[in-house]
Amino acid sequence: MRPIDLASRSGVALRRAFQTQQLRQAAGSRQYSNITSLPPTYEKLHSKYTEVRRVLGAQRLTLAEKILYSHLDNVEESLLNNTNNGRDIRGKANLKLKPDRVNMQDASAQMALLQFMSCNLPQTAIPASIHCDHLIVGSKGADDDLQAGIQTNHEVFDFLESAAKKYGLDFWAPGAGIIHQTVLENYAIPGLMMLGTDSHSPNAGGLCTITIGVGGADAVEALVGAPWELKAPKVLGVRLTGKLSNWASPKDLILHLAGLLTVRGGTGYIVEYSGPGVETLSCTGMATICNMGAEIGATTSIFPYTEASARYLEATRREQAVKNAAAFQNFPGAGASEDAYFRFKADEGAQYDELIEIDLSKLEPHINGPHTPDLSTPLSQFKSTVQEQKWPEKLSAGLIGSCTNSSYEDMTRVESIVRAAEEAGLKPKADFYVTPGSEQIRATLERDGTLETFEKAGGIVLSNACGPCIGQWKRQDGVEKGTVNAILTSYNRNFRGRNDGNLDTMNFLASPEIVTAMAYAGSTTFNPVTDSLTTPDGKEFKFPAPHGLEGPKTPFDIGKDVFKVASQPPNPNEKVAISPTSERLALLEPFEPFPNSDLSGLKVLVKVSGKCTTDTISAAGPWLKYKGHLPNISANTLNTAVNAETGEVNVAYDLNGSKHTIPELAKLWKERNQPWLVVAEHNYGEGSAREHAALQPRYLGARIIVCKSFARIHETNLKKQGVVPLTLANEQDYDKIAAGDEVATVGLYDMLQNGGQGEVQLKVTKKGTGEEFLVPVKHQVSKDQAGFILAGSALNLLSKSASV
Repeated sequence: MRPIDLASRSGVALRRAFQTQQLRQAAGSRQYSNITSLPPTYEKLHSKYTEVRRVLGAQRLTLAEKILYSHLDNVEESLLNNTNNGRDIRGKANLKLKPDRVNMQDASAQMALLQFMSCNLPQTAIPASIHCDHLIVGSKGADDDLQAGIQTNHEVFDFLESAAKKYGLDFWAPGAGIIHQTVLENYAIPGLMMLGTDSHSPNAGGLCTITIGVGGADAVEALVGAPWELKAPKVLGVRLTGKLSNWASPKDLILHLAGLLTVRGGTGYIVEYSGPGVETLSCTGMATICNMGAEIGATTSIFPYTEASARYLEATRREQAVKNAAAFQNFPGAGASEDAYFRFKADEGAQYDELIEIDLSKLEPHINGPHTPDLSTPLSQFKSTVQEQKWPEKLSAGLIGSCTNSSYEDMTRVESIVRAAEEAGLKPKADFYVTPGSEQIRATLERDGTLETFEKAGGIVLSNACGPCIGQWKRQDGVEKGTVNAILTSYNRNFRGRNDGNLDTMNFLASPEIVTAMAYAGSTTFNPVTDSLTTPDGKEFKFPAPHGLEGPKTPFDIGKDVFKVASQPPNPNEKVAISPTSERLALLEPFEPFPNSDLSGLKVLVKVSGKCTTDTISAAGPWLKYKGHLPNISANTLNTAVNAETGEVNVAYDLNGSKHTIPELAKLWKERNQPWLVVAEHNYGEGSAREHAALQPRYLGARIIVCKSFARIHETNLKKQGVVPLTLANEQDYDKIAAGDEVATVGLYDMLQNGGQGEVQLKVTKKGTGEEFLVPVKHQVSKDQAGFILAGSALNLLSKSASV
């Protein structure tokens, strides 16, 4: 990336020069040493931080630890229990945390609010927001798509808006923007801890927050004021040196890192970035990197607070937040040492569990995929890889934007190469779609002429919503299901079938600049760094290296009034809109509690091979319309899972040998009162924070899930819904268990009664032969989680506590 131009197109160099000194002070000087009070958020953070220092003394802390531990409900209890007196916290302590706020997208907010309503409370204990972004289908263009989306989903939007009014939540209407971009623009401030009901919520880590993706039940815990539990993560340090140049972008850093670590490499870790290279990145570039930390399984990701962070706060009209952050970092605590001050960076000498060093100057563009975000290929090798793997060489579509890459910097860098191509007389050969991340971004890009540039080039600007990124895409190019084709996107995830429901669409992830250049070529083998295109007049055209602006020349345009946030105090007289005959929304019935004994008589519904993501367990796309109706959405459960014994997709066999889809057989067994389990491989539940992937199996009769390893969020979601996640102590035992085998637990009930302490085994009885054997399994059930499982679900326990 070329040096970021901080001036505007019309020039505000003098104003920027004057501000530079102020911003340096705001990012870390002691100009506020005489401050005697702090805003409430920072006052609370400072008080807890003082407790952390009292308990841990001079122990060196990473930035992530400072923020995380300063949100503990009881500092001593969390940091000193089972931690060798605070010396072995990471990976051992059970942290009970009090987040500052909760943010919910519309698809997951439905179930979260239905659960919250069961607690019969008049309002939430902490601030929260609802963002209507997942239910708009991308197809013809922003206006048509938004109108159609509102008409199709009005029942759900009415429910969410009425719940926001009743409980005093911020409501962002359809078209206002994607949750992560909106949160970054409006709610994220340094030092905050937030929960978001979406796995890419860590996007806000680009503005020095601890933001963690969770399921709805986790969100409800925070909303009712209960401490939220998290096993203390380890910390993976990524030290950046050098500076990006030319075609390399922040997206390429995380694509490269995903290739190094794989989709499981970050599990149980917070990824913390440091080093001189950090200072060369924009705030939105850092957010892009944190957003895709979900693709390596990280708990969350975080960057220090920098001058770019302060500039972004100012550009988004939050000048007071800059002053508050500076005052907070220079507010003295107890003692005279440097530790008395809370700095938005790691302590000098802080140790990381692992450390990776990356020289940004040597980083080249990367393309990741297909079908998994960690299959990373440097651009210079991509052509040969495409040809060796016999992937499609024709590019069907290029899609840029989304919550991951729709910043002003991203879009103006793309604009620079689009303008160059236009001047040469070129048009994209592949369909070209642009998704603004928020109304603020859209309005600003429109004001500054960027959207006009895209539209003149033939680009289709979609609504400010998730759209194709999460499967809400109605393709207009005639590509039918079953047709092998390739698309390039600047999105964050590329599981099979995710974008358009076609299992044969190969989605390759790249930066917006690379996606755009390859859309002009219409080819997956084109390398814009080295290759040329032929113009209509027969000349050779080579794209110039992209260049863009970190931010707009004046603060971001807020956009249309209709998309502004609706904030209101709780109104107990507001009636939440749910029709008793609705096919989209249904009140929840409590799950039955755990029996007063070990489980017995369970049958293996299906043994799954390969990836089993949350998309596999509970598909999105057209199924999003049933997110608030558990019986209806359960009809998609595991409907793209691969049967390990037959190789068939979405096929399971009843005990009598009859053939069914997996959800059909699960429903049949539910009707027979036949409890069941699933056996699977590694990283079960990889992907999103989608709690339906836990709710649906539970509703249909699953009691345990047995696999080689779990993704973090999904493992927690299962426990919150009363399903016990167990991992095989010996991975080869996966081969011993088959569909139809009978399973009983040994020691599970005692373990739950003992607050998560104790060993568990499975007694397997083979179908047909009656052979019996024991399979040792492992678990990560805490005391609180054992209580959830025994009660039948976290909601059962929370609603009981709330009524006392």
